[in-house]
Amino acid sequence: MPDMDNFKEASAFGVGTPQETAGFPLKGCGNLDWGMKNRLSRIFGADGKSLMLACDHGFIMGPTGGVERIDLSIVPLLEYADCLMCTRGILRSVIPPTNTVPVCLRSDAGTSILTNLNDNVVIAAEEAIRVNAAAMAVMVAIGDELTEAKTVANLYHTVDIGQKYGIPVMGVTAVGKQMTRDAKYFRLATRMCAENGANIVKTYYTEGFETVTAACPVPIVIAGGKKVPEREALEIAYKAINDGAAGVDMGRNVFQSEHPAAMIQAVSAVIHKGLKPDEAYQMFQDLAK
Repeated sequence: MPDMDNFKEASAFGVGTPQETAGFPLKGCGNLDWGMKNRLSRIFGADGKSLMLACDHGFIMGPTGGVERIDLSIVPLLEYADCLMCTRGILRSVIPPTNTVPVCLRSDAGTSILTNLNDNVVIAAEEAIRVNAAAMAVMVAIGDELTEAKTVANLYHTVDIGQKYGIPVMGVTAVGKQMTRDAKYFRLATRMCAENGANIVKTYYTEGFETVTAACPVPIVIAGGKKVPEREALEIAYKAINDGAAGVDMGRNVFQSEHPAAMIQAVSAVIHKGLKPDEAYQMFQDLAK
């Protein structure tokens, strides 16, 4: 392992100096194969930004609030999303095959929230191809003694699949009960995902987030996290984009809103139109009437 003697705390993040994108909208993706770029372009679009709608919560949580009936809560929102993040089971059983929104396929599975999530496995490569996935997502639990090695190995294996078949991989940074939620931790977790080959990283917004995005050489999308008031969720989305995130992967703050369609459109306007939180919240209120 690297010699830890003379280890120096990171500080030269170059915040404010964009990473060269080699003529492609997404940083770190300019040298990828055509198929990879094509799939990434479907997710992020011409502006290099994306609103991902997450409904994969049931793969470890079961039918939690808002995703008891995905046909009723999620399918009507697809027209407003740039990408859908879901499991293969939900994709096949509920999502209409006429759907044209690209899918980020949850590609690992294992133990539930009742355990320590220490035995996740990765789906077969053919499954991602069979369902026409635009990307594959796997959890990475950096800092957890029980799960780190296994989940990093899962990421590495999934990247091998992605490179072979031209499918981008999103590393999803887990945050367990004992894990720190600060910029130092997220810099470590996101950078490890990128170093191990992830083309996209999903993580949480935190103070000092501009250093997290600056130190990660591939696009970051933030997790929506737990349900908060709509104005607060819109502010988090705005800050994340302003601090260098390429998108937002939001679930509970959309489908648990009293007005999900209004909320997802307001979040989209923050991401793609640059609406400020107050403007976006006003848009939400207007649409909710």
